[in-house]
Amino acid sequence: MGGCFSVSVSCDQVVNQVFQCLCLKGSYIHNLPQNLLTLQKAMGALKAKRDDVQRKVEREEFTGQRRRLDQVQVWLTSILTMENQYNELLSTSELELERLCLCRLYSKNVKKSYLYGKRVTGMLEEVKSLSSQGEFNAVTDETPIAEGEELPIQPTIVGQETMLEMLWNRLMEDRVGIVGLYGMGGVGKTTLLTQINNRFSERGHGFEAVIWVVVSQNATVHKIQGSIGEKLGLVGKEWDEKSEMKRARDIHNVLRKKKFVLFLDDMWEKVNLSTIGVPYPSRVNGSKVAFTTRSRDVCGGMEVDDPIEVRCLDTDKAWDLFKKKVGENTLGSHQDIPELARKVAGKCRGLPLALNVIGGTMASKNSVQEWRRAVDVLTSSATEFSGMEDKILPILKFSYDSLDGEMTKSCFLYCSLFPEDGLIYKEELIEYWIGEGFIDEKEGRERAMNQGYEILGTLVRACLLLVEEIRYAAEEYVKMHDVVREMAMWIASDLGKNKERCIVQARAGIREIPKVKNWKDVRRISLMENYIQTISGRPECPELITLNLRENRSLEEISDVFFQSMPKLLVLDLSDCILSGFRMDMCNLVSLRYLNLLGTKISELPFGLERLKMLTHLNLEGTSLESLEGISGLSSLRTLKLRGCRVRLDMSLMKELQLLQHIEYITVSISSSTLVGEKLFHDPRIGRCIQHVRIEELFGEERVKVIVLPSLDGLCELFIRRCEMLEEIKIEKTPWNKSLSSPCFSNLTQVDIQSCNGLKDLTWLLFAPNLAHLRVADSVQLEEIISKEKAESVLENNIIIPFQKLEFLYLTDLPELKSIYWNALPFQRLRKLYIRSDCPKLRKLPLNSKSVLNVEKLVIECHDKEWLERVEWEDDATRLRFLPLCTTHMIF
Repeated sequence: MGGCFSVSVSCDQVVNQVFQCLCLKGSYIHNLPQNLLTLQKAMGALKAKRDDVQRKVEREEFTGQRRRLDQVQVWLTSILTMENQYNELLSTSELELERLCLCRLYSKNVKKSYLYGKRVTGMLEEVKSLSSQGEFNAVTDETPIAEGEELPIQPTIVGQETMLEMLWNRLMEDRVGIVGLYGMGGVGKTTLLTQINNRFSERGHGFEAVIWVVVSQNATVHKIQGSIGEKLGLVGKEWDEKSEMKRARDIHNVLRKKKFVLFLDDMWEKVNLSTIGVPYPSRVNGSKVAFTTRSRDVCGGMEVDDPIEVRCLDTDKAWDLFKKKVGENTLGSHQDIPELARKVAGKCRGLPLALNVIGGTMASKNSVQEWRRAVDVLTSSATEFSGMEDKILPILKFSYDSLDGEMTKSCFLYCSLFPEDGLIYKEELIEYWIGEGFIDEKEGRERAMNQGYEILGTLVRACLLLVEEIRYAAEEYVKMHDVVREMAMWIASDLGKNKERCIVQARAGIREIPKVKNWKDVRRISLMENYIQTISGRPECPELITLNLRENRSLEEISDVFFQSMPKLLVLDLSDCILSGFRMDMCNLVSLRYLNLLGTKISELPFGLERLKMLTHLNLEGTSLESLEGISGLSSLRTLKLRGCRVRLDMSLMKELQLLQHIEYITVSISSSTLVGEKLFHDPRIGRCIQHVRIEELFGEERVKVIVLPSLDGLCELFIRRCEMLEEIKIEKTPWNKSLSSPCFSNLTQVDIQSCNGLKDLTWLLFAPNLAHLRVADSVQLEEIISKEKAESVLENNIIIPFQKLEFLYLTDLPELKSIYWNALPFQRLRKLYIRSDCPKLRKLPLNSKSVLNVEKLVIECHDKEWLERVEWEDDATRLRFLPLCTTHMIF
């Protein structure tokens, strides 16, 4: 077919030609460069408008009274979305422009260029639309902050009404900016703070913002800021994403213009207000901060000098709360129930948490048998009582969990070995801790004791231990609240899973060793203060660490084989048991570090004692021992207590002591006739180790009139008793302390002098500058504590002001006493002044209006009102300062 011809054209070429024809002029491709430039300018203008609106919103929100309009927030969010799309589009613009050719009339890939150009044009229209929508007459509206939000709580509180008023009055004082409440868990701190919060929500009291924040454990700055910001109207995604510093700035800008109250509940560590953004409360801004915590350390960190301690309720108030929880119907359902209910309430020891939980549990119990059962369970095994393991103990356990370090936690748990409501002598407790190995004694006893006191302070400030002061006693004690003790025993038994790990039946009235299913699992046994008479058998106790049998005053005999299988035993306390007439076999106690035989009637050292090469602490005070021959074999011994036993310090004992290479601390009795001063204390090392001395006359000895006291610079406590003919105490130089013109008893803190009827004065006390406790009693000729005449002759123009660190002064039965000191003294630390019976000639106290630094904490107790009326005060200012502190007591 010669007249025909064919043309072959690909499909892509056809498509390209069609697109070229359709988009030649005014097309997405032809105008792409110009459209991109126009879009860039439009986007810049939109972002500038966005920034203007954003700044205006922030300025108005900072007043704390306004909140951004929803339409504004939607517009700002839309711009953010648009900006992300724009950035994505712009990222490929160079590539798209490179596709254009032939004066930008043609594209190497028409389809892709067309779609890209269309997106540019579409986005340009959206930007213009958003820009036109950004014309706002107002960007925020008024949202006043509520004065306070009422929190749910019982409308009335029981037993803490006085505390509530005290807290309210303290918070409302002009001079007070921050108030801290501290106390053990479950004692009612949050309840009190909530009541205060609700008072503000009811009446406002002139505060513009009342903010409640639950801090709790592991709180972060971000979390606390979030809680405060929510109350102040600082919300939204943008604020949430700000840094802590910028959030603090926002909070500060709102609160600095307001009078606010900030409540911080359940703080476990210091909250830095400036880091949060909270202006520091002051008299000028009138704002307040109040917080609760379980730790007094937190109060110190928050610079609260006088925090309020929330304590357990007294017996009457605890009963009122318990009655309210149980209900009158239940209490009246049987005539015996009220008496039983009082016993149940008493087991709570005034802890509101326990009173509420246990009272609520008993509210439906109408049978007397159920109440008797409750008493039995709470007495024998309180953890088995309903609600104890899930509602009470876990709450208290938070305090334990917050303790820093396993050492402190172990020391705390150890306190549960003591009886319910039992007093624990601080120094003795620390010695147990050292014996257990919780505290390392390798760097010396003094450093170990200091560390122990630091741990005690931590536990007291955490409200896990309570300080207990005994009237007329200089010693320091702590005790453990009974419910806290239950918590400690619960933890020690792996939350109740291994109850035989620690066998504690202290002061339980038992008469024999309890039966144990598996002795091999037992770690600690405490059977102190019971009526056990004999101990027999040979229990296999490969893991036993502590065995405490102290104050089983009927215990006369322990079988020879009882200690044969206790290879890990570290602490053995048999103090105040009889144990006379036989020798215990201790050969196998190879790990023993602490042995206390105080007050036992043993007349010979236990068999095999010299083999205890790990023993560091040995207490033989008050025993019937007359010889310590062989004690020098205890190569690790650091502490040896001999005071009150029949062994007296003489040259033969000194030779034994000199062989103890690690000895640091010795208590000893010295008979007045054998006190020979320098000859006895010729060894400086042993002289410094003798820290507690008791001097007394023995029956049948020649009685001395003068005691020559070596100037022992290591001496801490001195007791002089029943030296009937003693007329004078003199100080003698030692080879290591040859000067008596300056204080030579620099470590002497406690002096107790009784029944020394020939003494006329105690002027030598001038040389004890750190004396803290002084007790003088039953000395019928004593006329002066410090004699002016003797002081002037001894000091030779030197001036020493005595008693600057005295805390405790006890004077009784001193019929000739006329003067403590001839002038008023500063008494910087005096806390207790007791002048009891038969001091009729003491008419003037060494006080003036400037004496005693913390006078509000001073206790002055005298024997009768008539004596007090005869006191001659320095002046009216002195009388007005101290007379209100004076109380009288009955002579007994």
